[in-house]
Amino acid sequence: MQDFYIIKILFFTTFAFVFTVAWTPFFTYFLYKYKLGKQIRDDGSTPLFSKLHAHKAGTPTMGGLLIWVTVLIFSVVFYYLALFLPWNIFEQLNFLSRSQTLLPLGCLVVSALVGLIDDYLDVRRLGYKKRGIKFSHKLIIYALIAFVGAWWFYFKLDWSIVHIPFIGFVQFGLWYILFFIAIVVGTAFAVNQTDGLDGLAGGSLLFAFASYGVISFAQGKYDLATFCGVIVGALLAFLWFNINPARFIMGDTGSISLGVTLALVALYTNTAFILPFIGLIFLIEALSTVVQILSKKFRNGKKVFLSAPIHHHFEAKGWTEPKIVMRSWLLSGVFSVIGLILFWLDKTL
Repeated sequence: MQDFYIIKILFFTTFAFVFTVAWTPFFTYFLYKYKLGKQIRDDGSTPLFSKLHAHKAGTPTMGGLLIWVTVLIFSVVFYYLALFLPWNIFEQLNFLSRSQTLLPLGCLVVSALVGLIDDYLDVRRLGYKKRGIKFSHKLIIYALIAFVGAWWFYFKLDWSIVHIPFIGFVQFGLWYILFFIAIVVGTAFAVNQTDGLDGLAGGSLLFAFASYGVISFAQGKYDLATFCGVIVGALLAFLWFNINPARFIMGDTGSISLGVTLALVALYTNTAFILPFIGLIFLIEALSTVVQILSKKFRNGKKVFLSAPIHHHFEAKGWTEPKIVMRSWLLSGVFSVIGLILFWLDKTL
């Protein structure tokens, strides 16, 4: 039976890639026709960033819509094919299940819609300081989404135990809700900070979701593994057009929603403590931003990095964009493998 699930996952990964590539030209035409281009800050608050990225002004944003819409279509279509058609094959292909993928899909779509609104307001120079939704307000919204997920896990799934590698299961009780929210909001923030260069977030997410597809499969969570496979296929298609020079960029509708979803998959597989290895690039990017903010606040404006997140620091030092992205991809690949090694060592010891 496992052979069938392997074929199913690979089929959906390939199909998602082909499907996403097929409808990308129509999506790209829409973005360019309605001039949904990225606005580069020019208010003097980030002079180095504005100088480095002036050439990206006008590049269409909202590219992450390609990924989550494809995942939504596949999830819903194959669910209803299994529901209304008598053939057993559609029941076997359906991967939308209440126990594994309903919550990740729901949170993916809801958080993506919030990001889509923010991207649109940013493009049209609306909202807080003409930059879309205020950052603190976005964090509150995503914390609320995370709270819904935490409530589902704690009260519906009766889940309050966290697995710590090589230590075992630890009972968190009600603290599990705060732990859940922190993981989701932190990962969403980290992935969002990574989305600053062509292909950087997309490639790093590709390694992360592929790794969690393997972990889900190893745990017998085949629907969740298939869900990850669809995301991987859509991400591959997205990267086809997002590699430097990008035809469009991911935007908040992609980066934050995929960050939320990655965290949920880690929590569903109870491997949140392996996530820092699999998502090392996201961790580094987020920490560099936090360090920069704290340094400027408590050291009279002094900075640790020339610009933050850290990929902008390397840009300022003269590294080319493809060089930064490729090396980040290499690190993502290596540490994803390390994360998988830790997962299996913990599983077997």
